[in-house]
Amino acid sequence: MRGRNRDVRHQPVHHPLFARSYARLAPLADERAGLGALRDELLTGLTGRVIEIGAGSGLNFARYPRQVAEVVAIEPESHLRRLAVTAALRAHVPVDVVPARAEALPVKSEAFDAVVTALVLCSVQDLRRSLRELRRVLRPGGELRFLEHGRARGRAMALTQRALDRTVWPALCGGCHTSRDIVAEVRRAGFEIDTHRRLRVPERGLPLPTSSCVLGVARRLTLPVDGERPGATDDDGGPPPAQDQD
Repeated sequence: MRGRNRDVRHQPVHHPLFARSYARLAPLADERAGLGALRDELLTGLTGRVIEIGAGSGLNFARYPRQVAEVVAIEPESHLRRLAVTAALRAHVPVDVVPARAEALPVKSEAFDAVVTALVLCSVQDLRRSLRELRRVLRPGGELRFLEHGRARGRAMALTQRALDRTVWPALCGGCHTSRDIVAEVRRAGFEIDTHRRLRVPERGLPLPTSSCVLGVARRLTLPVDGERPGATDDDGGPPPAQDQD
């Protein structure tokens, strides 16, 4: 099992059709489904060094407060990364777009004041490993800001989500999984939830498999989680350099 999970770090992320569709539709969702306002709330008050995981086409870049000293934006998908590089040029804070996977971040431990995830934890291949990496790169007491969709509270929709996740949804939607319990997994990874709010996006109309969302802030606990050595990574030498898939 460990050997299989280790290989995740080296697997390319290549979803060309989904990436192009997402790049066209995401700005519409920001405007019409209220995601733009939620992105603003997600980023409000950030300062210092920030690492954003799964930056996509860079929709968050223009929304970062000017008090942010630097954003390192991780994006493994080549088409979205090219769009993110263009968006970074228009940002009013320094943004460095880096090709990497969430499971193996090519940055030093405890190097960032905050981690930002926005609609990305659904699609990482190894969620628990990814969250361990987010915890590794945060300074003690640093913030994890997250805006994610996940498991629905209603039984009927939750069953629908699980059925979709086992069949067509990940293949059609760039590896997305609709039924992950994000808050529970964040806690399990060694974070303390400061605050979180359940949302329905969009607020009106028929619910979608991705309508159940959560917006929250968590902090890295200073004590290691069970079975973790302080300062340790999955490999004694740290994660390997990411390979550019352009």
